[in-house]
Amino acid sequence: MAGKDARGTIKMRSTEGSGHVYMTNKSRRNTPDRLELRKYDPVLRRHVIFREER
Repeated sequence: MAGKDARGTIKMRSTEGSGHVYMTNKSRRNTPDRLELRKYDPVLRRHVIFREER
């Protein structure tokens, strides 16, 4: 109904190599850079950096 959607679904993959992925939404207009967040990795059972994957 509306025009092109400014929010897109992105994958956040663990930088520690565990293979765990979080799915989230982000506004591509407000944050065009890659997103980096510190989140819990249940495979490693600790908080690590998750980076946006394209």
